[in-house]
Amino acid sequence: MPKVTFLPANQTFEFETGKLPYHEHGLPESLLDIAINNGFNLEHACGGNCACTTCHVVVKAGAENLSEEEDDEADRCETAADYQVGSRLGCQAIVKGDVTVMIPAWNRNYISEGGASILGDAIPPPKNKMNFGH
Repeated sequence: MPKVTFLPANQTFEFETGKLPYHEHGLPESLLDIAINNGFNLEHACGGNCACTTCHVVVKAGAENLSEEEDDEADRCETAADYQVGSRLGCQAIVKGDVTVMIPAWNRNYISEGGASILGDAIPPPKNKMNFGH
């Protein structure tokens, strides 16, 4: 049974492939789907439709145990703040084996957890500046 570990919370969830109830947020058995099924908070402002980057994670181990990154995900993921090697969108990355991911500090919702953000207003801008014709 595949295991997913979310850092820095160091919470690991195991699931049986094909048996996870689908809640229509992200792709079935995606990192987001697994988080939701286990009551773990992984932000997903767009509802898991690959239309934002709030579910951005960085794969620390087990990248080979995730689905291949599709073009839509790659294009969207490149706009994430702190985009780096191993960046994936939790709503699109389907788990096929053990994987460990880090939720970037700027993306953790400390307010919903009852605390304040450790970064305050210091959220880094996306590395790929987009020109909107201004």
